[in-house]
Amino acid sequence: MKDDFYRIKRLPPYVFAEVNKIKAKARADGHDVIDFGMGNPDSVPPAHVVEKLRETLKDPKVHRYSLSRGIHGLRKAQAAYYQRRFNVSLDPDSEVVVTIGSKEGLANLANAISGPGDVFVVPDPSYPIHTWGFVIADAEVRHIPNIPNDPAFFDHLKKALEKKPKPVAVIVNYPCNPTAETVPLGFYEELVSICRHHEVYVISDLAYCEIYFDGNPPPSILQVKDAKDIAVEFTTVSKTYSMAGWRIGFAAGNKQLIGALTKIKSYLDYGTFLPVQVAAAAAINGPQEYVEKLRKMYKERRDILARGLHDAGWNVPVPNASMFLWAPVPEAYAKLGCMEFSKQLLQHADVAVAPGIGFGAGGEGYVRIALVENKERIRQATRNIKQFLLAKPRKSKKMEKAG
Repeated sequence: MKDDFYRIKRLPPYVFAEVNKIKAKARADGHDVIDFGMGNPDSVPPAHVVEKLRETLKDPKVHRYSLSRGIHGLRKAQAAYYQRRFNVSLDPDSEVVVTIGSKEGLANLANAISGPGDVFVVPDPSYPIHTWGFVIADAEVRHIPNIPNDPAFFDHLKKALEKKPKPVAVIVNYPCNPTAETVPLGFYEELVSICRHHEVYVISDLAYCEIYFDGNPPPSILQVKDAKDIAVEFTTVSKTYSMAGWRIGFAAGNKQLIGALTKIKSYLDYGTFLPVQVAAAAAINGPQEYVEKLRKMYKERRDILARGLHDAGWNVPVPNASMFLWAPVPEAYAKLGCMEFSKQLLQHADVAVAPGIGFGAGGEGYVRIALVENKERIRQATRNIKQFLLAKPRKSKKMEKAG
């Protein structure tokens, strides 16, 4: 019986699985693991959104199949959001589609527009679906360094676009997961100019655009003149309203790409449960004080964590956006690599982080720390890390029987 499935063979071992295995073993042994490993919001969604879900559930008509493209009211709400936030006009019928989270949307778009041998340009490091969504779709990925605020970024991009075969699209993600890097509107203006010249699409992942701390809201690529000729952008309610498990995202922009995604989704799903879509529309259309409070919460957590790590002797960059710190492995541990350092941090400090190598070769030497624990837990984590860093680097405990 066949068991060497072609697409599964194209995927490497999942880096985070090894850390998760050790984490599970530590918890089974009674350790109180402080988990910064996964970007999984710990806040409760807005009360009026939860109430709208409850209210809608009572309607006996909502338990039938929904629409794979999303209900019109939700697409209209997303179009209104773009108008309000970015001054970008969108047709909710031809330029917006609802996805089952942005991750599903990205993967389905990859399937919709990829063919064997097609090439996509992806900065490295990147969120895994930005690379592996296209690999699963039988395409090839051409990586460039993820250094958007370095003038060399566009030099690397131009070289990648000039190589044969010509790429189908470029994928960008700012504020970035995992690096937390942000870009100004001028970056997108240059990107659109280059990609229009080379007749290449742009796919932007803007999942973290509402989590920013310096008073400068991250821009959308669709703000650029004529960007809709070549660009599509993914957003989500997951981080903005702490609704990650609700699985509501959006793609907006170029009609050809939206049409392709809409068509392939029509073969694959019936959309998210209707009451969830109605509640998501209530989140987008309703009062936004919740989002302001969420930004304040993440900023406080960021500041406590950064100060605590600096006090521990670990000088980490302080991001202006996203819910992550992208931290270089401390110098004393640099030779061990990020995976070994992550294991040791978990085993000897009861703190879990995501090893940077899980986001691509360019992530080696870094770890991603998610701001998903409360302030007291963060303070405890920094105390644990300080004690750990005062000791000399050591070898990881053998955990072969973990899990």
